[in-house]
Amino acid sequence: MLIGEVARRSGVSARMLRHYEKLGLVRPSDRTGSGYREYRDEDIRRIFHIESLRSLGLTLREIGRALDDPGFTPGRLVGDLIEQTRARIAAETELLTRLRRIDATEPAGWDDALRVVALLQALGSASKDTRQRAALAAADEVPVPVEALVEAALGETETNVAGALRWALARSGEGGPALLAEGLDSPEAAVRERAVRALAGLPGGEATALLRTALAHPDPVVAGQAALALGNRGDVGALPTLVEMVVDGRNDTDAADALAALATDDTTGDGIAAGLLARLADPATGPAARGRLTQALADIPGPAAPRALAGLTHDEDPAVALTATYLLRLRDGR
Repeated sequence: MLIGEVARRSGVSARMLRHYEKLGLVRPSDRTGSGYREYRDEDIRRIFHIESLRSLGLTLREIGRALDDPGFTPGRLVGDLIEQTRARIAAETELLTRLRRIDATEPAGWDDALRVVALLQALGSASKDTRQRAALAAADEVPVPVEALVEAALGETETNVAGALRWALARSGEGGPALLAEGLDSPEAAVRERAVRALAGLPGGEATALLRTALAHPDPVVAGQAALALGNRGDVGALPTLVEMVVDGRNDTDAADALAALATDDTTGDGIAAGLLARLADPATGPAARGRLTQALADIPGPAAPRALAGLTHDEDPAVALTATYLLRLRDGR
């Protein structure tokens, strides 16, 4: 079969077939008396093999090695191609994300676009100082898409940089709460904690509503941080979780402070004191937990808290009685 017929049947141009021959990928088995290339069936099969491998993304050099290497195994080749494709997709996805974020800032000119590019690069810098400066600039100087700030906040391990990112998010406008809430479902505990801490720093009703939902989160760290934030916002829905945090000894000092913040008047204070006293009277509450509950009564306003402390000065547990006596004196001295 001559080259023209091969080109017609295979769909590979005569020019490409000559290129394959030049590279040694295809070697026509025969020549006619006039010197024309003549391809046999095995040559045609090799051409189809070449085209199949090209469709998988191999270069012509890689195809030559694959076809001529006696030890060539398709499984190894396909595995390598999978990894290469994954890496390429990841790189393209990252580029697409960056382009979308730049586009979202609606740059008026190249200077604006380049400032956003520089800031996005700085947020991913290996230098914590550079990341912190970028976070502060994102809050005041250069408009950065909230998606980029959330991504940076969820991945940040340095305390000061994380604080700057939370501040930038609080000033970034809409979109932040919902994106941070997605981070609460991360399989990584550290990411979940960063998400709830950042969510706690956002103002507005949307963030508050998401924090209320987080009270039921199966991760006690997430639920606890949500309760602390809500308590400091005056949301009484956090009350049961805060009391349990005192009982369990999880951030119990902060939980007690949040309980005091919730007690904005004597009526609310008396209700909180009653809840703490009920847990103190529960036979299932251990000695250490009873001590923490007693201490939590210290700053609760209203008449119920000092009455509870007065009763606890005669508690059968000497540590509780001593703590109650001390706290009662402090209250009387105010």
